[in-house]
Amino acid sequence: MEDREILLQAKGLVKDFHVPGGVVSSVAGVDLDIYRGETLALVGESGCGKSTLGRLLMHLIEPTAGKVIFDGIDLDSISPAEMRALRQRMQIIFQDPFSSLDPRMTVGQIIEEPLKIHKLCPDKKAREEQVRALMKRIGIRPEYYNRYPHQFSGGQRQRIGIARALALQPELVVCDEPVSALDVSIQAQILNLLQDLQQEFHLTYLFISHDLSVVRYIADRVCVMFLGRICEIGDAEEVYSRPLHPYTKFLMDSVPLPDPDQRKEDKDLLTGEVPSPIAPPSGCRFHTRCPYAKEICTQEPPPQFRDMGGGHCCACHFPLR
Repeated sequence: MEDREILLQAKGLVKDFHVPGGVVSSVAGVDLDIYRGETLALVGESGCGKSTLGRLLMHLIEPTAGKVIFDGIDLDSISPAEMRALRQRMQIIFQDPFSSLDPRMTVGQIIEEPLKIHKLCPDKKAREEQVRALMKRIGIRPEYYNRYPHQFSGGQRQRIGIARALALQPELVVCDEPVSALDVSIQAQILNLLQDLQQEFHLTYLFISHDLSVVRYIADRVCVMFLGRICEIGDAEEVYSRPLHPYTKFLMDSVPLPDPDQRKEDKDLLTGEVPSPIAPPSGCRFHTRCPYAKEICTQEPPPQFRDMGGGHCCACHFPLR
């Protein structure tokens, strides 16, 4: 990946939330590079901080510490007006296609709104033509321009959310669990649409998901997150075929296989509960659930990412071989 251009970087990113009883460390010192034109999948159990990290990278919430650099621009160093202009280049697709669309607005108004806010197309008729063309491209009939969100199915609503994100012709799109609320057959349609749009519009995706089957289908690289920290990152096929971190191995073993001949009887299943982010374990945050943990794991955090070959990196005292 050394010869590829970095579009977005996170450096030492931290996000703490103050709650009754303590401080929740949702993101705890994340370093991350996203390359232009790739699909980087961010995976992990619910509550590990994936969505929070996605919003930090979009600068929708302020980090407690660290910085986000988008195409060489430090997002903390620019004015609100400059950040507003920069938002044309980075958009988000939300998980819930029902609550993410304003029920009082028509589909045409929802997709048109970003164009009006950023004053990209002052002429009303030209805006409508542009929106209708975009609706047709994402699989919604243009004659439905004046319909409301409740008149569409879940898959159609997610297509509308995708159209809204693409209206400004962004470079980076954060896809926050974009298919988790949809039926399996509809998931495949949306994933194929996202791939086609990526090639057509030269998009870069951060694809957040807990579904490893979906991730394997769409991702170029996979980033595994546990309790606010990145524990492994690498090429998708490499991570799936040779996981280095014990947590990654457990995640891969948990993926159901439809073919009985491919199922392994000796799969290791992850036991126990995710530790509380209010009081995370000392040392390695995974050691309370790891059968390979040794004394050093309970006392010292694992070393910074070690490249185990080909950009496949792992943060573990005793990576799997």
